[in-house]
Amino acid sequence: MNDNGDTDTDINVESLSQHTDTNTDTNANTGSKPDNTASSNGNAPRPTGFSRYLNIWRRDHWFWPYLRQHRALLAAIFLVGALTFVCGAGLMFTSGFLISRSARHPYNIFAVYVPIVLTRAFGIGRPSFKYLERIASHDWVLRVVSKLRVQLYRTLSRDAAFLTEHERTGTVLGLLADDLDHLENFYLRTIFPTIVAYIMWVAVTIAVGVFSWQTSLILFLLFALVLIAVPLMSLAFSDARYAREKAAQQHEYTAVTESYLGLGDWVITHRSEEFGATGAEQFSAIGASQAEQKRFERWRNFAIQMIFAVMAVGLLAGSALFLTSSTDSADFAAAVVLALFPLIDCFIVVAQAFAEVPLYSDSLEHLNALTECVESHQPAEVPQQTLAGPLSSIDFDHVTFSYGPDQPMLLDDFSLHIDAGQKVALLGPSGEGKTTILQLLLGDLVPQYGEIRVNGIPVRALQSERARLFGYLNQQAFVFNTTIGDNVRLGRPDAPDSEVWQALDDVQLGDFVRGLPGQLAEPVDESGQRLSGGQRQRLALARILLKDTPMILLDEPTIGLDPLTERALMTMIFRVSQQRTLLWVTHHLQGLEDADRVVFLESGRIAMQGAPHELYRSNARFRELYRLDVGELAA
Repeated sequence: MNDNGDTDTDINVESLSQHTDTNTDTNANTGSKPDNTASSNGNAPRPTGFSRYLNIWRRDHWFWPYLRQHRALLAAIFLVGALTFVCGAGLMFTSGFLISRSARHPYNIFAVYVPIVLTRAFGIGRPSFKYLERIASHDWVLRVVSKLRVQLYRTLSRDAAFLTEHERTGTVLGLLADDLDHLENFYLRTIFPTIVAYIMWVAVTIAVGVFSWQTSLILFLLFALVLIAVPLMSLAFSDARYAREKAAQQHEYTAVTESYLGLGDWVITHRSEEFGATGAEQFSAIGASQAEQKRFERWRNFAIQMIFAVMAVGLLAGSALFLTSSTDSADFAAAVVLALFPLIDCFIVVAQAFAEVPLYSDSLEHLNALTECVESHQPAEVPQQTLAGPLSSIDFDHVTFSYGPDQPMLLDDFSLHIDAGQKVALLGPSGEGKTTILQLLLGDLVPQYGEIRVNGIPVRALQSERARLFGYLNQQAFVFNTTIGDNVRLGRPDAPDSEVWQALDDVQLGDFVRGLPGQLAEPVDESGQRLSGGQRQRLALARILLKDTPMILLDEPTIGLDPLTERALMTMIFRVSQQRTLLWVTHHLQGLEDADRVVFLESGRIAMQGAPHELYRSNARFRELYRLDVGELAA
């Protein structure tokens, strides 16, 4: 977690579809440690066809709200898009009429003046309308996708403390890299061309119907094949294929990401060939599926072109029969047939647009499932208060907590009072709820019973003050791939260099940084690889000191460090936090002599507590634990 209590560590990898349901009591917590994240849809039959898509779109609050919000603008864009094809058809129609009329050697140029003007008008109008449509639609889509990215980051940040438990890296990468980009194309490649095609369908039907209702009916039915029958077949074919392909792709993301994160172990165990083959099976399956789709698309487009060929032949035959009875009407024979061809570009894309509906709906489903998962973990909002005056006390008042109704009780009627400035160490076996106590204090979790208060105010009502009250240092503080100065300024971006140096000096890292070529501007590489484990922890502690929070929460900050580094780090932490309240979760008894009080948890209750020296003298069990872990306690 970072200084605000939010998780900074890398995200694990798993499909979001396995995490859409909650297994927690929403009144009890915002996260779930137990691995009961199977989706409730896992055993239920998956809806198919339009019912599934309508259900997804009906409950979507990512993309469709923007369509409704800007419906007037979108209607204008659709109209401009339709006018592009109207101009295209008009251009071919007037050009055909002009060629036919001119071929009969009109006695006066004014006999073809109107077709010439219309040809020029349609010729200018077609690219002009297309340009306006592209500018307006792409500008709107890019603005919406930008807002969607912000919305995604905010959604993820709401669950930041438990992101590693609820989502895995492959899922989040898929959301960022695929799903949002898919929604950008959802409008440009599906919504827009489909609506414009249907507008033109209605317009052509009405226009032809003015002259011949029989011809209009025949064209209406043939266009229905192109705009309804074939697209539905395309949708049915793509539905199952996209589901298989997406599952294989998600599995490939998961396998490759996890293997990459463990690349060192692959090399050490001399299994580089297995690493190279990671995800190959899924990649081959995806390639085969895409090749199958391409074959279907070729035959589908060929069928659509044959339908248009039938229309063209029919119009040729009809024109020859009905438009050649007089010289005046004969000029329209070629014009009617030529006007059909621009409509091919308008109508043929609808089948492909329907084929991509499963892909875009899947992306919408992922984003909505993410929101539902995050919201299900959020406690009910309460009116926020401001902490007046300095920190004076922290109270856990008869707190009872478990991660769910079927999960073991981690805290059972737990009560603890901490005065400002005290240094309290929480000990106990693994799984006894020590870290849970910190999460409850931060407000990430909510107890089933009892209350946690700061200065008598429920901590739930102090979430707006959280960043000012708490600094959090966990087992592996995350160091960002930026400069040392920027890493320290994470809590206070506007802090001057003098205060940054003071924080580094306080954690005994100042001399090391001064010896670097770039000093505060020196990059630390990805995950702080240029720093040792102890240096990363000191750098993270410098963030907390720069923020100047009255309370510091430590969640086993020395794990993985050697005894000498651990001792030096804890001595330094106690030294720099003399004027602050310290709550320290640890499995080791190293450094306990500097604590004011030790609280030992067992079965969700306090088994023993007191000053470490007093417990060492009076409690045989504590004395034995200390001897096993450290040795004799100095008098």
